[in-house]
Amino acid sequence: MIKTGLGSLVPRILRQQTAVVPGTLVSVKNYATEATFETKPFKLHNLKEGPPTTGKVTKDEAVKYYRQMQTIRRLETSAGNLYKEKLVRGFCHLYSGQEACAVGMKGAMRPQDNIISAYRVHGWTYLMGVSPQGVLCELAGKQGGCARGKGGSMHMYAPNFYGGNGIVGAQVPLGAGVALACKYKGNEGVCLALYGDGAANQGQIFEAYNMAHLWKLPCIFVCENNGYGMGTSAERGSCNVNYYQRGDVLPGIWVDGMDVVAVRLATEFAINHVLNVGPVVMEVYTYRYSGHSMSDPGTSYRTREEVQEVRQTRDPISSFKDKILAAGLVTADELKAMDNQIKKEVDEATKQAKADAEIGLPELSTDVYSQNQEGPIRGCNPGSWLKHGTLNRAVNL
Repeated sequence: MIKTGLGSLVPRILRQQTAVVPGTLVSVKNYATEATFETKPFKLHNLKEGPPTTGKVTKDEAVKYYRQMQTIRRLETSAGNLYKEKLVRGFCHLYSGQEACAVGMKGAMRPQDNIISAYRVHGWTYLMGVSPQGVLCELAGKQGGCARGKGGSMHMYAPNFYGGNGIVGAQVPLGAGVALACKYKGNEGVCLALYGDGAANQGQIFEAYNMAHLWKLPCIFVCENNGYGMGTSAERGSCNVNYYQRGDVLPGIWVDGMDVVAVRLATEFAINHVLNVGPVVMEVYTYRYSGHSMSDPGTSYRTREEVQEVRQTRDPISSFKDKILAAGLVTADELKAMDNQIKKEVDEATKQAKADAEIGLPELSTDVYSQNQEGPIRGCNPGSWLKHGTLNRAVNL
C-alpha cells in the first residue's frame, strides 16, 4: 500500500510506472486506469462485519463522481443566486457540502433501486436524470421544470425518485412503503429513505423502523447528519447523537459522508444486507455550508471559522480531486476543462430558467391524479373553472 498525505491508495498504471519512494506517490509516465482508496473505519451497530475499508475506482468512475459533485455544487450556487434575485420564491434548501452523500449513494444504486428524501434535493433530482435546466426551471416555477414549475424547490420528482417531501420526517414511512412495493414486485429493488439529524427524533421514523424490521423490508434508512437541525446542533437536540445506533435491533453503519468512495462502499454493503437479511440504518456524517434554508444565514449558531475549517480540511470535492490527481486517474488540465464545461452548462441553464415562461392558469389543476377517480378537484367550489385534466407534460428535461 502506498501512503500519501491524502489517504492510502494504490494506482494501477496503464503501461509503465517509475520507482516508488516510501511515503510518496511519484510521477508516472502514463496514467492510471484504476486506483484503490482507503476510507476511514466504519462504525457498526448489531453487525459482526461491515463494508470493506478499501474501494477501487476506475478512471471513468473518478471522472463521473467529480463531474456529478461539481455540477451539484454549481447548481446550488446558481439556485442561491436566483433566490437572492427573488426569482425563486418560497423555501430553498441548499446541499452544498453534502455532495459526496448523494453521489456516493447513487454510485451504488442499481436501475431497480429507489430513493425518497426531504426537501434538500436539487442535487438528487439531477442525479436521477433531470438536466440542470430542468432543475433550475422548476426552482423558478417555469414550465421547463421537471414538474412544470408546480413543485418548486421542495417537490421534485423523477423515475425511481419519490421526492422532495416538505413535511419533516414524513418521507421515511413512505420509503418503507416503496420498499414494500419492491418486495411485492419481486424486482430485487431497494429503497433509500433519507432524513436529517433534525428529523431523527420523529416518532413516525421509529414506527417505520419497527414495521420494516417485522416485514423484512428492503429499506435503507439513511440519516444525513449535517450537524444541525435547522439552527440547533445535534448535541442540543438529541440525547443520542449516534444515529446509526438508534434503530434498536436494526443494524447500523456510520460512514464518513464527506468521502464519496466510503459512501458508495457503505451503500453497496447496505443494499446486499437489506436484500438478504433485513432493513439497516446508515448514518452519513456530513456538513452543510449554507444555513438550513436561504432565510437562515447560518452564522448565529455556528462561527464562520467552523464553516471555513470544514471547507479547508473536509470538503468532499477538493479532497476527492486531490486523491484522483495524486493517483494519476486524471490530470489537472482534464479537471480544469471539465470545470469550465460544467460552469458553461449551468450558466446556460440559469439563463434558460430566467427566460422561460410559466404555465397558464388552466394547467394548474392538471395531473393531480394519474387516474382521476374523484371527479372534480376536491375542495373547489362547484362550477369552478379549475377542472382536472391529464396532460402528462412533466418530463425529465
